[in-house]
Amino acid sequence: MKFAHLSSAVAVCSLFLAAPVAAQGVKIGILNDQSGVYADYGGKWSLEAAKMAIEDFGGSVLGQKIEIVSADHQNKPDLGASIARKWYDVDGVDMITELTTSSVALAVQELSKEKKKIDIVVGAATSRITGDACQPYGFHWAYDTHALAIGTGGALVETGGDTWFFLTADYAFGYALEKDTAEIVLAKGGKVLGAVRHPLNSSDFSSFLLQAQSSKAKIVGLANAGLDTANSIKQAAEFGIVAGGQKLAGLLLTLAEVHGLGLQAAQGLVLTEGYYWDRDDKSREFAERFFKRTQRMPNMIQAGTYSATLSYLKAVKAAGTKDSDAVAKKLKELPVDDAFAQGGKVLANGRMVHDLYLFEVKKPSESKKPWDYYKMLATVPGDKAFPTAAESGCPLTK
Repeated sequence: MKFAHLSSAVAVCSLFLAAPVAAQGVKIGILNDQSGVYADYGGKWSLEAAKMAIEDFGGSVLGQKIEIVSADHQNKPDLGASIARKWYDVDGVDMITELTTSSVALAVQELSKEKKKIDIVVGAATSRITGDACQPYGFHWAYDTHALAIGTGGALVETGGDTWFFLTADYAFGYALEKDTAEIVLAKGGKVLGAVRHPLNSSDFSSFLLQAQSSKAKIVGLANAGLDTANSIKQAAEFGIVAGGQKLAGLLLTLAEVHGLGLQAAQGLVLTEGYYWDRDDKSREFAERFFKRTQRMPNMIQAGTYSATLSYLKAVKAAGTKDSDAVAKKLKELPVDDAFAQGGKVLANGRMVHDLYLFEVKKPSESKKPWDYYKMLATVPGDKAFPTAAESGCPLTK
Protein backbone atom coordinates (compact mmCIF):
# COMPACT_ATOMS: atom_id res chain seq x y z
CA MET A 1 0.00 0.00 0.00
CA LYS A 2 2.85 2.35 0.95
CA PHE A 3 4.54 1.58 -2.40
CA ALA A 4 1.36 2.48 -4.28
CA HIS A 5 1.16 5.84 -2.53
CA LEU A 6 4.85 6.45 -3.17
CA SER A 7 4.64 5.65 -6.88
CA SER A 8 1.57 7.91 -7.23
CA ALA A 9 3.44 10.73 -5.53
CA VAL A 10 6.48 10.26 -7.80
CA ALA A 11 4.24 10.24 -10.89
CA VAL A 12 2.52 13.47 -9.83
CA CYS A 13 5.85 15.07 -8.98
CA SER A 14 7.35 14.07 -12.37
CA LEU A 15 4.33 15.46 -14.19
CA PHE A 16 4.67 18.75 -12.31
CA LEU A 17 8.38 19.05 -13.14
CA ALA A 18 7.85 18.29 -16.83
CA ALA A 19 4.90 20.63 -17.33
CA PRO A 20 5.60 24.20 -18.38
CA VAL A 21 4.52 26.93 -16.01
CA ALA A 22 1.19 28.34 -17.18
CA ALA A 23 1.83 31.70 -18.82
CA GLN A 24 0.30 34.56 -16.86
CA GLY A 25 -0.16 37.70 -18.90
CA VAL A 26 2.16 38.64 -21.76
CA LYS A 27 5.84 37.98 -21.11
CA ILE A 28 8.72 39.59 -23.02
CA GLY A 29 12.36 38.50 -22.75
CA ILE A 30 15.39 40.78 -23.23
CA LEU A 31 18.35 38.56 -24.14
CA ASN A 32 21.70 40.27 -24.73
CA ASP A 33 25.27 40.86 -23.56
CA GLN A 34 25.11 42.56 -20.17
CA SER A 35 28.68 42.08 -18.95
CA GLY A 36 31.01 41.80 -21.94
CA VAL A 37 32.20 43.56 -25.07
CA TYR A 38 28.66 44.79 -25.98
CA ALA A 39 27.44 45.73 -22.48
CA ASP A 40 27.33 49.49 -23.24
CA TYR A 41 26.17 49.02 -26.82
CA GLY A 42 22.92 47.38 -25.63
CA GLY A 43 23.12 45.77 -22.21
CA LYS A 44 21.00 46.83 -19.25
CA TRP A 45 20.22 50.07 -21.10
CA SER A 46 18.18 48.12 -23.68
CA LEU A 47 16.26 46.50 -20.82
CA GLU A 48 15.44 49.99 -19.51
CA ALA A 49 14.20 51.03 -22.98
CA ALA A 50 11.91 47.97 -23.13
CA LYS A 51 10.52 48.85 -19.69
CA MET A 52 9.77 52.36 -21.02
CA ALA A 53 7.84 50.85 -23.94
CA ILE A 54 5.75 48.70 -21.58
CA GLU A 55 4.99 51.71 -19.37
CA ASP A 56 4.12 53.90 -22.38
CA PHE A 57 1.79 51.16 -23.65
CA GLY A 58 -0.02 51.17 -20.30
CA GLY A 59 1.41 48.07 -18.58
CA SER A 60 -1.24 45.62 -19.82
CA VAL A 61 -2.63 44.22 -23.08
CA LEU A 62 -5.80 42.17 -23.72
CA GLY A 63 -6.61 42.69 -20.04
CA GLN A 64 -3.39 40.92 -19.01
CA LYS A 65 -0.34 42.32 -17.24
CA ILE A 66 2.84 42.68 -19.33
CA GLU A 67 5.91 41.14 -17.67
CA ILE A 68 9.59 41.40 -18.61
CA VAL A 69 12.51 39.06 -17.96
CA SER A 70 16.14 39.50 -18.94
CA ALA A 71 19.35 37.47 -19.14
CA ASP A 72 23.00 37.79 -20.17
CA HIS A 73 23.92 35.36 -22.98
CA GLN A 74 27.65 36.22 -22.66
CA ASN A 75 27.92 36.17 -26.48
CA LYS A 76 27.67 32.35 -26.44
CA PRO A 77 25.18 30.86 -28.96
CA ASP A 78 24.68 27.65 -26.95
CA LEU A 79 23.97 29.61 -23.75
CA GLY A 80 21.64 32.00 -25.59
CA ALA A 81 19.68 29.11 -27.13
CA SER A 82 19.52 27.31 -23.76
CA ILE A 83 18.09 30.40 -22.01
CA ALA A 84 15.59 30.95 -24.85
CA ARG A 85 14.47 27.29 -24.71
CA LYS A 86 13.80 27.51 -20.95
CA TRP A 87 11.98 30.82 -21.41
CA TYR A 88 9.74 29.36 -24.11
CA ASP A 89 9.17 25.90 -22.60
CA VAL A 90 9.03 26.61 -18.86
CA ASP A 91 8.64 30.32 -18.17
CA GLY A 92 5.92 31.16 -20.69
CA VAL A 93 7.86 33.88 -22.54
CA ASP A 94 5.92 35.02 -25.62
CA MET A 95 8.56 37.11 -27.43
CA ILE A 96 12.34 37.59 -27.21
CA THR A 97 14.02 40.76 -28.38
CA GLU A 98 17.32 42.71 -28.46
CA LEU A 99 19.54 39.65 -29.20
CA THR A 100 22.90 41.37 -29.56
CA THR A 101 25.53 39.16 -31.25
CA SER A 102 24.71 37.60 -34.62
CA SER A 103 25.69 34.03 -33.76
CA VAL A 104 23.32 34.10 -30.76
CA ALA A 105 20.54 35.77 -32.77
CA LEU A 106 20.78 33.10 -35.49
CA ALA A 107 20.59 30.31 -32.89
CA VAL A 108 17.54 31.86 -31.18
CA GLN A 109 15.95 32.54 -34.58
CA GLU A 110 16.12 28.82 -35.41
CA LEU A 111 14.68 27.86 -32.01
CA SER A 112 11.87 30.44 -32.35
CA LYS A 113 10.89 28.87 -35.66
CA GLU A 114 10.71 25.43 -34.01
CA LYS A 115 8.67 26.74 -31.04
CA LYS A 116 6.51 29.08 -33.15
CA LYS A 117 7.46 32.08 -31.00
CA ILE A 118 8.16 35.66 -32.09
CA ASP A 119 11.71 37.03 -31.94
CA ILE A 120 12.60 40.60 -32.89
CA VAL A 121 16.34 41.06 -33.41
CA VAL A 122 17.61 44.58 -32.67
CA GLY A 123 21.25 44.45 -31.57
CA ALA A 124 22.60 41.77 -33.92
CA ALA A 125 23.66 42.89 -37.38
CA THR A 126 23.86 40.04 -39.87
CA SER A 127 21.57 40.53 -42.86
CA ARG A 128 21.09 36.73 -42.94
CA ILE A 129 18.34 37.15 -40.30
CA THR A 130 15.94 38.35 -42.99
CA GLY A 131 17.90 36.64 -45.80
CA ASP A 132 18.64 32.93 -46.05
CA ALA A 133 17.97 32.40 -42.30
CA CYS A 134 14.55 34.11 -42.32
CA GLN A 135 11.55 32.37 -40.76
CA PRO A 136 7.84 33.19 -40.28
CA TYR A 137 8.19 34.40 -36.66
CA GLY A 138 11.52 36.25 -37.00
CA PHE A 139 11.91 40.02 -37.36
CA HIS A 140 14.87 42.43 -37.66
CA TRP A 141 14.49 45.98 -36.46
CA ALA A 142 17.17 48.68 -36.04
CA TYR A 143 19.73 48.10 -38.84
CA ASP A 144 21.71 45.33 -40.51
CA THR A 145 25.06 44.79 -42.22
CA HIS A 146 23.57 45.59 -45.65
CA ALA A 147 22.27 48.99 -44.45
CA LEU A 148 25.60 49.85 -42.77
CA ALA A 149 27.48 48.89 -45.93
CA ILE A 150 25.23 51.12 -48.09
CA GLY A 151 25.47 54.02 -45.63
CA THR A 152 29.10 54.15 -44.50
CA GLY A 153 30.79 52.04 -47.21
CA GLY A 154 28.94 53.64 -50.12
CA ALA A 155 29.46 57.20 -48.87
CA LEU A 156 33.21 56.77 -48.34
CA VAL A 157 33.81 55.26 -51.81
CA GLU A 158 31.85 58.10 -53.40
CA THR A 159 34.06 60.67 -51.63
CA GLY A 160 37.34 59.08 -52.84
CA GLY A 161 37.90 56.25 -50.36
CA ASP A 162 38.23 53.67 -53.09
CA THR A 163 40.79 51.22 -51.60
CA TRP A 164 39.88 49.22 -48.51
CA PHE A 165 41.40 46.88 -45.93
CA PHE A 166 39.12 45.18 -43.39
CA LEU A 167 39.75 44.50 -39.70
CA THR A 168 37.03 41.92 -39.02
CA ALA A 169 35.56 40.27 -35.90
CA ASP A 170 35.99 36.52 -36.35
CA TYR A 171 32.37 35.34 -36.20
CA ALA A 172 29.07 35.55 -38.15
CA PHE A 173 28.54 39.30 -37.67
CA GLY A 174 32.05 40.30 -38.78
CA TYR A 175 31.94 38.09 -41.88
CA ALA A 176 28.55 39.51 -42.91
CA LEU A 177 29.62 43.12 -42.38
CA GLU A 178 32.86 42.63 -44.33
CA LYS A 179 31.06 40.79 -47.16
CA ASP A 180 28.22 43.32 -47.50
CA THR A 181 30.61 46.30 -47.39
CA ALA A 182 33.10 44.73 -49.82
CA GLU A 183 30.28 44.13 -52.31
CA ILE A 184 29.25 47.82 -52.13
CA VAL A 185 32.88 48.97 -52.46
CA LEU A 186 33.41 46.80 -55.56
CA ALA A 187 30.03 47.77 -57.08
CA LYS A 188 31.03 51.42 -56.84
CA GLY A 189 34.38 50.84 -58.56
CA GLY A 190 36.58 50.49 -55.47
CA LYS A 191 39.10 47.76 -54.57
CA VAL A 192 39.56 45.55 -51.51
CA LEU A 193 43.28 45.16 -50.80
CA GLY A 194 42.94 42.62 -48.00
CA ALA A 195 41.41 41.65 -44.66
CA VAL A 196 42.45 40.24 -41.30
CA ARG A 197 40.27 38.60 -38.66
CA HIS A 198 40.55 39.07 -34.90
CA PRO A 199 38.94 37.15 -32.01
CA LEU A 200 35.91 38.65 -30.25
CA ASN A 201 36.88 40.76 -27.22
CA SER A 202 40.52 41.28 -28.24
CA SER A 203 42.77 43.44 -26.10
CA ASP A 204 45.72 43.70 -28.50
CA PHE A 205 45.11 44.81 -32.10
CA SER A 206 48.75 45.67 -32.90
CA SER A 207 49.48 42.87 -35.40
CA PHE A 208 46.14 43.42 -37.18
CA LEU A 209 46.63 47.19 -37.38
CA LEU A 210 50.18 46.80 -38.73
CA GLN A 211 48.79 44.69 -41.59
CA ALA A 212 46.16 47.38 -42.28
CA GLN A 213 48.83 50.08 -42.22
CA SER A 214 51.18 48.22 -44.57
CA SER A 215 48.32 47.63 -47.05
CA LYS A 216 48.34 51.41 -47.79
CA ALA A 217 44.54 51.22 -48.24
CA LYS A 218 42.85 54.61 -48.03
CA ILE A 219 40.13 53.19 -45.77
CA VAL A 220 40.58 50.75 -42.90
CA GLY A 221 37.10 49.27 -42.44
CA LEU A 222 36.43 48.20 -38.86
CA ALA A 223 34.02 45.27 -39.25
CA ASN A 224 33.62 44.88 -35.49
CA ALA A 225 31.59 46.54 -32.73
CA GLY A 226 31.41 47.60 -29.09
CA LEU A 227 34.67 47.57 -27.14
CA ASP A 228 36.47 45.88 -30.05
CA THR A 229 35.81 48.97 -32.21
CA ALA A 230 36.75 51.37 -29.40
CA ASN A 231 40.03 49.50 -28.75
CA SER A 232 40.82 49.33 -32.50
CA ILE A 233 40.42 53.10 -32.77
CA LYS A 234 42.50 53.84 -29.65
CA GLN A 235 45.34 51.56 -30.78
CA ALA A 236 45.19 52.88 -34.37
CA ALA A 237 45.97 56.33 -32.93
CA GLU A 238 49.07 54.89 -31.19
CA PHE A 239 50.29 53.54 -34.56
CA GLY A 240 49.64 56.89 -36.28
CA ILE A 241 47.34 55.31 -38.86
CA VAL A 242 45.08 58.35 -39.31
CA ALA A 243 48.02 60.75 -38.93
CA GLY A 244 49.69 58.80 -41.78
CA GLY A 245 46.80 59.57 -44.14
CA GLN A 246 44.58 56.49 -43.83
CA LYS A 247 40.97 56.89 -42.70
CA LEU A 248 39.14 54.65 -40.24
CA ALA A 249 35.57 53.62 -41.04
CA GLY A 250 33.58 52.48 -38.00
CA LEU A 251 31.20 50.19 -39.88
CA LEU A 252 29.18 49.54 -36.73
CA LEU A 253 29.74 52.41 -34.34
CA THR A 254 27.09 53.89 -32.08
CA LEU A 255 26.74 56.80 -29.69
CA ALA A 256 27.71 54.52 -26.77
CA GLU A 257 31.16 53.80 -28.24
CA VAL A 258 31.72 57.43 -29.28
CA HIS A 259 30.91 58.47 -25.70
CA GLY A 260 33.33 55.86 -24.36
CA LEU A 261 36.11 57.03 -26.71
CA GLY A 262 35.53 60.76 -26.23
CA LEU A 263 35.53 63.30 -29.06
CA GLN A 264 39.30 63.73 -29.02
CA ALA A 265 39.78 60.11 -30.13
CA ALA A 266 36.58 59.70 -32.18
CA GLN A 267 36.51 63.02 -34.11
CA GLY A 268 36.20 62.69 -37.88
CA LEU A 269 34.86 59.13 -37.85
CA VAL A 270 32.05 58.53 -40.34
CA LEU A 271 29.28 56.17 -39.23
CA THR A 272 25.68 55.16 -39.88
CA GLU A 273 22.98 54.96 -37.20
CA GLY A 274 19.23 54.48 -37.40
CA TYR A 275 18.60 56.95 -34.56
CA TYR A 276 20.25 60.03 -33.03
CA TRP A 277 18.87 61.59 -29.86
CA ASP A 278 19.21 65.21 -31.11
CA ARG A 279 17.77 64.74 -34.60
CA ASP A 280 14.21 66.01 -34.03
CA ASP A 281 11.64 66.76 -31.32
CA LYS A 282 10.39 63.16 -31.13
CA SER A 283 13.88 61.68 -30.68
CA ARG A 284 14.79 64.39 -28.12
CA GLU A 285 11.65 63.80 -26.03
CA PHE A 286 12.35 60.05 -25.81
CA ALA A 287 16.06 60.62 -25.13
CA GLU A 288 15.42 63.08 -22.31
CA ARG A 289 13.12 60.58 -20.56
CA PHE A 290 15.70 57.82 -21.08
CA PHE A 291 18.45 60.09 -19.70
CA LYS A 292 16.49 60.76 -16.49
CA ARG A 293 16.41 57.00 -15.86
CA THR A 294 19.94 56.07 -16.96
CA GLN A 295 22.09 59.26 -16.98
CA ARG A 296 23.03 58.58 -20.60
CA MET A 297 21.58 59.19 -24.06
CA PRO A 298 20.28 56.17 -26.02
CA ASN A 299 21.88 54.79 -29.18
CA MET A 300 20.03 53.06 -32.03
CA ILE A 301 20.07 49.67 -30.26
CA GLN A 302 18.37 51.00 -27.13
CA ALA A 303 15.87 53.18 -29.04
CA GLY A 304 15.31 50.25 -31.42
CA THR A 305 14.51 47.93 -28.49
CA TYR A 306 11.91 50.45 -27.31
CA SER A 307 10.37 50.44 -30.80
CA ALA A 308 10.45 46.64 -31.18
CA THR A 309 8.78 46.11 -27.80
CA LEU A 310 6.12 48.75 -28.46
CA SER A 311 5.42 47.38 -31.96
CA TYR A 312 5.00 43.84 -30.60
CA LEU A 313 2.47 45.04 -28.00
CA LYS A 314 0.56 47.03 -30.63
CA ALA A 315 0.43 43.88 -32.81
CA VAL A 316 -0.87 41.75 -29.91
CA LYS A 317 -3.58 44.32 -29.24
CA ALA A 318 -4.54 44.54 -32.94
CA ALA A 319 -4.59 40.74 -33.29
CA GLY A 320 -6.69 40.35 -30.13
CA THR A 321 -4.56 37.35 -29.18
CA LYS A 322 -1.00 36.27 -28.28
CA ASP A 323 -1.09 33.60 -31.01
CA SER A 324 2.22 33.96 -32.89
CA ASP A 325 0.77 33.53 -36.39
CA ALA A 326 -1.81 36.27 -35.79
CA VAL A 327 0.73 38.60 -34.15
CA ALA A 328 3.33 38.07 -36.91
CA LYS A 329 0.66 38.96 -39.48
CA LYS A 330 -0.16 42.20 -37.63
CA LEU A 331 3.53 43.11 -37.24
CA LYS A 332 3.79 42.97 -41.04
CA GLU A 333 0.63 45.05 -41.53
CA LEU A 334 1.00 47.86 -39.00
CA PRO A 335 3.13 50.96 -39.74
CA VAL A 336 5.96 51.80 -37.31
CA ASP A 337 5.62 55.34 -35.97
CA ASP A 338 7.41 56.04 -32.71
CA ALA A 339 10.48 57.75 -31.25
CA PHE A 340 12.79 55.46 -33.23
CA ALA A 341 11.21 55.37 -36.69
CA GLN A 342 8.54 57.33 -38.50
CA GLY A 343 6.84 55.74 -41.49
CA GLY A 344 8.56 52.40 -40.92
CA LYS A 345 7.13 49.30 -42.58
CA VAL A 346 7.76 45.58 -42.09
CA LEU A 347 8.39 43.47 -45.20
CA ALA A 348 7.28 39.88 -45.82
CA ASN A 349 10.75 38.64 -44.72
CA GLY A 350 10.42 40.38 -41.31
CA ARG A 351 12.74 43.29 -42.13
CA MET A 352 11.56 46.63 -40.68
CA VAL A 353 12.43 49.27 -43.27
CA HIS A 354 13.18 52.80 -42.10
CA ASP A 355 15.58 55.63 -42.89
CA LEU A 356 19.15 55.60 -41.58
CA TYR A 357 21.51 58.54 -41.18
CA LEU A 358 25.13 59.09 -42.13
CA PHE A 359 27.00 61.07 -39.46
CA GLU A 360 30.46 62.46 -38.87
CA VAL A 361 31.73 62.69 -35.30
CA LYS A 362 32.31 66.32 -34.30
CA LYS A 363 35.61 67.82 -33.24
CA PRO A 364 35.70 68.74 -29.53
CA SER A 365 35.54 72.44 -30.52
CA GLU A 366 32.28 71.84 -32.46
CA SER A 367 30.40 70.21 -29.56
CA LYS A 368 28.13 72.69 -27.78
CA LYS A 369 26.72 70.55 -24.93
CA PRO A 370 27.05 67.08 -23.34
CA TRP A 371 26.34 64.22 -25.80
CA ASP A 372 26.43 66.67 -28.76
CA TYR A 373 28.59 64.33 -30.86
CA TYR A 374 27.27 64.10 -34.43
CA LYS A 375 26.81 66.25 -37.48
CA MET A 376 24.50 64.76 -40.09
CA LEU A 377 25.96 64.25 -43.57
CA ALA A 378 23.04 62.52 -45.30
CA THR A 379 19.81 60.57 -44.92
CA VAL A 380 19.93 57.04 -46.32
CA PRO A 381 16.32 56.28 -47.40
CA GLY A 382 14.98 52.95 -46.11
CA ASP A 383 14.26 51.58 -49.58
CA LYS A 384 17.92 52.22 -50.52
CA ALA A 385 19.35 50.90 -47.23
CA PHE A 386 17.53 47.55 -47.25
CA PRO A 387 16.88 45.12 -50.12
CA THR A 388 13.29 44.23 -51.01
CA ALA A 389 11.94 40.98 -49.55
CA ALA A 390 12.22 39.40 -53.02
CA GLU A 391 15.90 40.43 -53.30
CA SER A 392 16.83 39.38 -49.75
CA GLY A 393 17.24 35.65 -50.42
CA CYS A 394 14.52 34.83 -47.86
CA PRO A 395 12.86 31.52 -48.79
CA LEU A 396 9.49 32.79 -47.47
CA THR A 397 9.23 35.20 -50.39
CA LYS A 398 9.68 32.60 -53.13
